[in-house]
Amino acid sequence: MEQMDGLQVIDCERCGDLVDSRSRIVDGTGPPEADLLFVGEAPGAQEDADGEPFVGRSGDVLDDALREAGLDRGDVRITNCVRCRPPDNRDPRQAELANCRPYLEREIELVDPELIVTLGKVPAEHLLERDVAVTSEAGDVFDPEIGGQRRELLVSVHPAATLYDRSQADTFTDAIATAADYTDEDSGQRRLGDF
Repeated sequence: MEQMDGLQVIDCERCGDLVDSRSRIVDGTGPPEADLLFVGEAPGAQEDADGEPFVGRSGDVLDDALREAGLDRGDVRITNCVRCRPPDNRDPRQAELANCRPYLEREIELVDPELIVTLGKVPAEHLLERDVAVTSEAGDVFDPEIGGQRRELLVSVHPAATLYDRSQADTFTDAIATAADYTDEDSGQRRLGDF
C-alpha cells in the first residue's frame, strides 16, 4: 500500500471531512509484535493533539484495567479503526471506516496478534461485520475472517462507558482479564505479577 510505511500511515487524503478536522494521522502505538491488539473507534480531540490512541480519561481507564490484569500498556498494541479525528468527535461514517480498513488490516497482518480486543460498538461491528450487543457480548471471543485470515477477537465495552455507567466497570475489567490470558510469557509480553 503506497501510503503506509510499515505500521505507519504516511499520508492519506481519502476522507475529506477527516482531513479537514485532523491535526495529524494517529497511528497505533505499542510493540509491532504484541500478543494483544486493542482496536478503538477513532481519535478524539486529546488523541489528535497528542498523536496517540487512548490517552486522556478513557486511556487512564484502559491503563488501570491493564495493570489490574497484570499487563503494561507498553506491551500491548493500541490502534483505531479510523486514524483521523472525525469532526466534533462524531462516529466515523461507513465510507470512512471502509477507506481506513486496508490500513487496519495491514496493521493486523504485520502485528499478527494472538487476540484482537475491540473497545466499543463501532470496532466490534466493523470487524465482526454484524450488529453487536456490546454489553451482553463483552468478554465473548469470536473468530472472524479479517484480511483473508481467521483471527481471535474479543468484544469489550469502551473504557469511557465505565466513566458514564459504573455498572460497566466489572464488565470492562473482566474482558481485559480474559484478554490477558492470551499473552505469552515467551513473546516478550510482561505479566507484571510475574516479577
